[in-house]
Amino acid sequence: MTPTPEHTTSLRTMIPGVYLPSLLFEIGVGAMLPLIAVTAIGLGADLATAALVAALLPIGQILADVPAGMLAARFGDRKAMIGSSIVAMAGMATLALAPNLIVIGAGVLLVGATNSVYTLARQSYLTEVIHPLRRARALSTLGGVARIGLFIGPFAGAALIHGGADTANAYWLGVGTSLAAAIVVIVAPEVAHERTVAARDAAPRRPMRAVLREYLPVFRTLGVAVLLIGAVRGARQTVLPLWTEHLGFEPSATALVFGISGAIDMLLFYPAGKVMDRYGRLWVAIPSMLVMGAAMIALTFTDGLVSVSIVAMIMGFGNGIGSGILMTLGADTAPPGERAQYLGIWRLFSDSGSASGPLVVSAGTALGSLAAGIGTMGALGAVAALALWRWVPRWSVHANRTTRRRAGIL
Repeated sequence: MTPTPEHTTSLRTMIPGVYLPSLLFEIGVGAMLPLIAVTAIGLGADLATAALVAALLPIGQILADVPAGMLAARFGDRKAMIGSSIVAMAGMATLALAPNLIVIGAGVLLVGATNSVYTLARQSYLTEVIHPLRRARALSTLGGVARIGLFIGPFAGAALIHGGADTANAYWLGVGTSLAAAIVVIVAPEVAHERTVAARDAAPRRPMRAVLREYLPVFRTLGVAVLLIGAVRGARQTVLPLWTEHLGFEPSATALVFGISGAIDMLLFYPAGKVMDRYGRLWVAIPSMLVMGAAMIALTFTDGLVSVSIVAMIMGFGNGIGSGILMTLGADTAPPGERAQYLGIWRLFSDSGSASGPLVVSAGTALGSLAAGIGTMGALGAVAALALWRWVPRWSVHANRTTRRRAGIL
């Protein structure tokens, strides 16, 4: 059931039950991210093995995407959020106490899996309770909150391990933020439509393969665009540090460049959602891919801190204006009665793309040209824009103007 305009849930009411716990959860994840490889090396791993251990986080997300949809459909979105927070506590504690690489790998894999369940449950819940004419703002805000948490997390973790303190402190921070996220969801008051959502979550569900079979035409068309977007975004996390390393920058300079890009990215999530709600998804989706693709190609022509920083800011702008686009497109196409299962498959496409982007860059590097790998990802940005233009459903502003007035959105 789609909420009627007269009973539209406001974004403000989502702060206690969705946005605040999301921020807390992602702070914990952000705190652990820079330390996974460091912890692995401290236990005897070489660089290649440490990189493999770090890669278990997105692998965990991919492996859990489809089961996440099944869990959210079986137990409901709120219970899935609470349960995944509790399991994330176990994963973070495992990392804090890990005596060897096998245990570290298991902890990283577990945290990646819980992140998948948590993210899907939040997306599924907002898809249900927010009116479609506010959907993009709600989901881009969710994406923005996650970005803020991932931005704060490394600084919070660094403060706890500053001066030679045990790196396990950062993981214990993750235990605390995961616990806090679970408590906030538990005590958050119910909002409009929540009982309806719970009743629908308890209804019988079709097997996941039946949902995939029915909506296969969507996944083999729009799903291609989702894969490409995920790949371009995933590569962004890799190309900047690799290129600064190629140019011989100090680690502090690399961190500065990455931080500037992330700061620009964080500032744009709400304007991006508002544009999507008013004018359509393509108004931000296509520019986002074109800007990011062009920035990646331009990066290969930079040779100094100033030029790299400017391109990094442009790349952050491109990613920021696309905040929430994948979640919004998934919500737009998700069937009302089987949204969690559908979104689990949807996230499998997006997370697989995110994992493949860095692999393309790595393949280019292995073949002897980092610039070629980065340039290939830049070209894929243009291909992603074409795929979006071809397969994203059009959004009519004029057809919805009366509804917008009644919903108080205009």
